[in-house]
Amino acid sequence: MESQFGIAHVWAQGDFVTRSVAILLLLMSVASWAVIVIKTLALIRLTQQTRRAQDFWHSEDFAVALNKLGPEPDNPFRTIALEGREAVAHHRKSSDHLHDALDISDWVTRTLRYCVEGCTQRLQSGLAILASVGSTAPFIGLFGTVWGIYHALVAIGMSGQSSIDKVAGPIGEALIMTAFGLAVAIPAVLGYNALVRGNKKIINALNSFAHDLHAYFITGARVSAEKAQESPSNKVLPLKKGA
Repeated sequence: MESQFGIAHVWAQGDFVTRSVAILLLLMSVASWAVIVIKTLALIRLTQQTRRAQDFWHSEDFAVALNKLGPEPDNPFRTIALEGREAVAHHRKSSDHLHDALDISDWVTRTLRYCVEGCTQRLQSGLAILASVGSTAPFIGLFGTVWGIYHALVAIGMSGQSSIDKVAGPIGEALIMTAFGLAVAIPAVLGYNALVRGNKKIINALNSFAHDLHAYFITGARVSAEKAQESPSNKVLPLKKGA
């Protein structure tokens, strides 16, 4: 026997608008959870790649260092290192392009900056979905509640029965839509904040890695900011140049 009240009863008695709101909230929930899971797995993988990037500088030459980063084509640290090497080689071989007017330091800086910005955009892709879901889902659920209460009150008025048991059931069912909206929005907001914090750590690591690469390609050594204040002799960490 079907219950007189509950979610199933709301769906069975709901009109086109009520069902559309429920389906929309379901799709928003699926989309937000898909983004959260995919971006979290990517963030875990990037964190592991960040640890490997620390071993990059403990190498005999550039080729060995690249191997330590791993073979993954989507590794942003490997991409930055390859782009920087190609920029240096291209600048030294070319003699009839406009970029020859640029100093090699400026050319490498621009190349590395563009590469970091591209990696940053890929990191932040999908976060707009979480932000949109987190900001709109409560209002969509509230709209469903208002619509449900309106139709419940109209039905009660037409029936002429205004006792508390006749009013509480339909009104309570309508309030379920607000709860659905909050259930969709809260995970999206929490996931968005967590992913933004994780992305900031990766972006800072990419910027530091690009800065060290720039120093290596221009001077042949990596700048060590951590040890720069300890001793003047520890300001750079050498790494032999090699293709």
